[in-house]
Amino acid sequence: MKSFGGRRQKAAKVKTAKGRSTSSQKWLARQLNDPYVAEAKRQGWRSRAAFKLADLDERFKILKKGGRVLDLGAAPGGWTQVAVERGARVVAVDILEMAPVAGAEVLRLDFLDSAAPEKIRAALGGPVDVVLSDMAAPTTGHAATDHIRTVGLAEAALAFALEVLAPGGAFLCKVFQGGAEKEMLATLKQRFAQVRHAKPPSSRKESPETYLVAQGFRDAP
Repeated sequence: MKSFGGRRQKAAKVKTAKGRSTSSQKWLARQLNDPYVAEAKRQGWRSRAAFKLADLDERFKILKKGGRVLDLGAAPGGWTQVAVERGARVVAVDILEMAPVAGAEVLRLDFLDSAAPEKIRAALGGPVDVVLSDMAAPTTGHAATDHIRTVGLAEAALAFALEVLAPGGAFLCKVFQGGAEKEMLATLKQRFAQVRHAKPPSSRKESPETYLVAQGFRDAP
């Protein structure tokens, strides 16, 4: 991945607001004026989120060459692309259809299905070294509700990670700030040697999102 520091660009305006809600207009204007969106397109990444994983990996050294990586809720595939670029063996899982990513295996699968762990281990050829989750519930505009719903997804991802991770493995997931993740943090601290919060530079300043980075998985509490 080529480095990127948020280059300045001329502000673009939404050409027409006809048929769009106020929130939709604001989202589109933000996308048009977001340098990370433009740079992701220029470099061939499927989403600006690719820069978030790159930033976090540069800081915490999560991805290892040859490591087995599971990307939960992977669509559209930006994180999968980054993990492949860094030499990992990747299985991308999503309940939604996702276009193939060269060097990764894409499974259209509900990771909460009882058969999912065995299918994923078989695809990766063994236990998982890293579980990634950039999942977030659709936003409602109500901060407390959005936080609780996204933490619920993170908790589901963690429960799955505890089932498939190899000893010493890592777990990275998105949460929204708000405090409801206390129980989840207690589990993380019990099962991992290191647990940290991080907000990558590529995350929008106004966004309530932050990331939990847990490393050094303990197979038994």
